[in-house]
Amino acid sequence: MSLLKLGFYNQRFHLLRFIPLESSNVSPSTFWVQTLTNNNTTNHSSLSYTPRINPVIAKAQRTEAAATAQPIKMVKAIRVHQHGGPQVLKWEDVELGEPKEGEIRIKNKAIGLNFIDIYFRKGVYKAATMPFTPGMEAVGEVTAVGPGLTGRKVGDIVAYAGNPIGSYAEEQILPADKAVPVPPSVDPITAASIMLKGMTAQFLVRRCFKVKSGHTVLVHAAAGGVGSLLCQWANALGATVIGTVSTKEKAAQAKEDGCHHVIIYKEEDFVSRVNEITSGKGVEVVYDSVGKDTFEGSLACLKPRGYMVSFGQSSGTPDPVPLSALAPKSLFLTRPSMMQYTSTRDELLETAGEVFANVASGILQVRVNHKYPLSEASQAHADLENRRTTGSIVLIP
Repeated sequence: MSLLKLGFYNQRFHLLRFIPLESSNVSPSTFWVQTLTNNNTTNHSSLSYTPRINPVIAKAQRTEAAATAQPIKMVKAIRVHQHGGPQVLKWEDVELGEPKEGEIRIKNKAIGLNFIDIYFRKGVYKAATMPFTPGMEAVGEVTAVGPGLTGRKVGDIVAYAGNPIGSYAEEQILPADKAVPVPPSVDPITAASIMLKGMTAQFLVRRCFKVKSGHTVLVHAAAGGVGSLLCQWANALGATVIGTVSTKEKAAQAKEDGCHHVIIYKEEDFVSRVNEITSGKGVEVVYDSVGKDTFEGSLACLKPRGYMVSFGQSSGTPDPVPLSALAPKSLFLTRPSMMQYTSTRDELLETAGEVFANVASGILQVRVNHKYPLSEASQAHADLENRRTTGSIVLIP
């Protein structure tokens, strides 16, 4: 019981107490008055009152009740509750709210699968929350816009890649400034397959190291999603392209994608072969997304003042390299991330625009070799992780 008021009258002590409804069978408008007399005897009596409600509070309560009464929108999504193998990817119902100021809601048409999704699933990279929805690339139709937002409207087809994580869902809410318009010349599945991989290839060959005519470049995993685009783009820029792959089937694809020399690393040592191809001179740049298995060999393939660009680690994290290891050939080593190359709105639009333009012009041929239902994301992860795929992988909600 809660104390409300106390006072004195004719030398008697009055204690006014309220009995909450949940703890009593009495009316919510009833108080009990306990009176202590001079001889320490106690009398009890009841007192009724008519409650008054502040109009502002009443309005707030009505507003809250109305909001609560609105149906909660549920959508399907892949959720990760613990780090681990593909089996931790769970197909679940999740709540989806309304976009706030500066946000849009999109209904995904196609979702790109990337190796970075595996890193998050395994805990190599840490998501901000647990559980979380993986995925960093999607194309969809805008279904709602936040208050006061301009430049976006319901029905627009947009794409995004990078942060925020969470594209493995039927619908999602995004910051509007992270989405870019998809030109009519590029269909949603193609756009979803190339948004993150294409922008990665763009900053690698155009800004991280500027590939020019006459350069010789080495691309590991040349038949993969990013590797395929790197080979095509570097070839178009006039470079001699050397690619490494694991099978003869992948070697044939790498050839089609612009590799002048293809090395099947399971059959021959790629360091010796690169040395032979370049007549002992080495290459200007190595694009290495494999990591542990190729890192030291990649350094050995570089010519003096060459660039080692390590942008992935599909085989594991490379062992630490002392700075002194770079000194004999004055090598450059970088571990870039696309997010730092598209950190401003202008950079994002310029990068995505060049990718879409190269797709439309035919410079980049997009290979969407694998499509899976979103609900089967675990199988798609297993196939990618075990190198059973080539080109790009797309999940369809």
